[in-house]
Amino acid sequence: MAKNNMAKKITPYQNSNTSKKNQVREMFDTISGNYDGLNRMMTFGIDRSWRKQVVELVSKTNSKKILDIATGTGDLAIMLAEIDNSEVTGLDLSPGMLEIGKQKVFAAGLDNQIDMVIGDSEKLPFEDNSYDAITVSYGVRNFEDLNKGLLEINRVLRPGGILVILETSLPTKFPYKQGYNIYSKTLLPLLGNLFSKDKEAYSYLSNSAKAFPFGKEFNKILEQNSFGKVTDKPVTMGVSTIYTAFKS
Repeated sequence: MAKNNMAKKITPYQNSNTSKKNQVREMFDTISGNYDGLNRMMTFGIDRSWRKQVVELVSKTNSKKILDIATGTGDLAIMLAEIDNSEVTGLDLSPGMLEIGKQKVFAAGLDNQIDMVIGDSEKLPFEDNSYDAITVSYGVRNFEDLNKGLLEINRVLRPGGILVILETSLPTKFPYKQGYNIYSKTLLPLLGNLFSKDKEAYSYLSNSAKAFPFGKEFNKILEQNSFGKVTDKPVTMGVSTIYTAFKS
């Protein structure tokens, strides 16, 4: 089994004695009300095009039963519901984020197609081999135990099923690397301070992105947790990466 390669344990509230899992839940409950607006602002709206690529990858496998882990306010789950005859389950640790997601699902008229449930990614409330496809959008770096979460994903994914992960990464080429460093150190905290009542939350989101393994390093972690045919595709100059893998 792989070791979690995050050199330093990054948590939302460094002075808290509670577990990372509880801190993540508290953080997302706190920022849930303005998360969508801030997310669009911080990514300049490009995040929707990244999620669209995730949906395209899933749709090519003819997957019908789909689990979206760390579904948050349901953006990706709603997009996955566009796949013909799909049944989507959106799972999240945060009741606050999930409540907003439920409202969006209801407004979209997708109540009969999307089931939004509270759950822990490291202890999924589903039977083995339950899903054709599993997606995670900006969630794996929030896992308390990365390996445990990936093994749980593997457990509930059917043999040959696809896993698609969209996660932050760091640009490595000039001048994008330098530009991203300026953005993450100045603009991102500024936006968080201006529009969020939880300043530490957006510092955590930036710091955890820098600490999380990406590219070939994360590919190895997936392979060591029983996934095969692993690929990574950097998007928008490498500020995020889309990983695809299949249950061996």
